[in-house]
Amino acid sequence: MKIPAIVVGAGPTGLACAIELKRAGVESLVIEKGCLLNSIYNYPTHMTFFTTPELLEIGDVPFTCAGEKPTRLEALKYYRGVARHYGLKVRQYERVEEIHGEDDDFRVLTADLWGRCHAYQARKIVLATGYYDRPNLLGIPGEELPKVSHYYKEPHPYCDTDVAVIGGRNSAAIAALELYRAGARVALIHRGATLSDHIKYWIRPDLENRIRNGEIRAYFRSRVLRILPREIEVETPEGLIRLENDFVLAMTGYHPDTDFLASVGIRFDPAGGKPRTNPQTLESERPGIYLAGVVVAGMHTNEIFIENGRHHARRIARDIAARLGLSSSSGF
Repeated sequence: MKIPAIVVGAGPTGLACAIELKRAGVESLVIEKGCLLNSIYNYPTHMTFFTTPELLEIGDVPFTCAGEKPTRLEALKYYRGVARHYGLKVRQYERVEEIHGEDDDFRVLTADLWGRCHAYQARKIVLATGYYDRPNLLGIPGEELPKVSHYYKEPHPYCDTDVAVIGGRNSAAIAALELYRAGARVALIHRGATLSDHIKYWIRPDLENRIRNGEIRAYFRSRVLRILPREIEVETPEGLIRLENDFVLAMTGYHPDTDFLASVGIRFDPAGGKPRTNPQTLESERPGIYLAGVVVAGMHTNEIFIENGRHHARRIARDIAARLGLSSSSGF
């Protein structure tokens, strides 16, 4: 049976799209390669959002939390509850491999966690695939070593070890401070001349004081050239140095899966690298395929967050509903 719409990605924006489609009378299926809310699940365990709960709400469901700002655990609980409330159909641990066909008659091929292949027919496609699972690689020797990670969960495993944190933005700042307080010996390595101006105002002074007191060693205008089993080579303004090292946390950011987007026919603006979409409907240049959330910004991942990406859902749902002319009684 042909599904009115398939949403690829079960993050907050993907769930918002499925909700708005349902409210507009369009049934949908959400397909997610990981678990529900996979990106938020992979955030640091004890992370607190920088924004207020009202700005994270979807489906007009209030988001209440214990403090002024919600935690990762509270966000997971909230979005799970919203998905249950709306009875969303979500296929977890199923990766979309290919999308064939044309507007009103797409064929979506997937593979699940157990290697089984599936095929679906859909009239419309919404891509809300995010970017958190695609780290910006350093491209240096030794990056493949098991001691290197592009994700930070919590500080405990790094107690009494030498840890290099690469980066100078929020994620690097938070990791460096938590690691230091858990007893790690932290070296912060950043190619910029100073810490990023985008570091939150309540975090930056703390990190600057730790650096000033010598509690966290900071190397600015520097970059890691090679990662060895027990050392790293760092190019600094004073020359090449070697640092003792047990673990490397490369907090260098993430990017959308542009290879996948290109493979399904999404075209990009050569000047800004953003996917080409209709600004009113967010339909791509491949008719019937829409983009939602951070993927709309392409490589400019700091332009779209949950707070503004969630609003894409209503625009997309309104256009799909108008073009399909489906009522709330439609099903699959």
